Amino acid sequence: MKRMNIRPTPYDHPDAVKLEDAVQAEYAVRYGDEGDATPLDAGMFVPPRGLYLLAYHPEGHPLATGGWRTQDANDQGYADGDAELKRMYVIPEARGLGLARRILAALEADARAAGRTRMVLETGTAQPEAIALYTSSGYVPCAKFGHYREYENSRCYAKSLV
Repeated sequence: MKRMNIRPTPYDHPDAVKLEDAVQAEYAVRYGDEGDATPLDAGMFVPPRGLYLLAYHPEGHPLATGGWRTQDANDQGYADGDAELKRMYVIPEARGLGLARRILAALEADARAAGRTRMVLETGTAQPEAIALYTSSGYVPCAKFGHYREYENSRCYAKSLV
């Protein structure tokens, strides 16, 4: 098979919206609610304060997504220098191809180049595959932060970028 193409794409691009809808539907199935209500907008992922990536099949359809956005110390538990990982998702038909790991590495490199010192993420207990990806990529549990910091099934992880 030809190599998958990973490229920067605006968060509000139609392909990104299509995958956003798919990940929200998966969250609803896994968690039994409407999905992730974390407030996000396209401006949060504009370089150098963030980046949004999509992986495309050689034939042109989107397979995976992920982004990071700048965070600094605030009342939601973030620290100065944080880059927050958001919307990591691979469509079911493309899982197991290493796309999430490639996107994660590209996002870490970009956040590091932008001067961010720590990558943080929040996931949940109903996503064991995500937890396995992050822990095998050097992420360790950290103090809870963000929109779901008070939820029992929320899990937060961090990795130094320096």
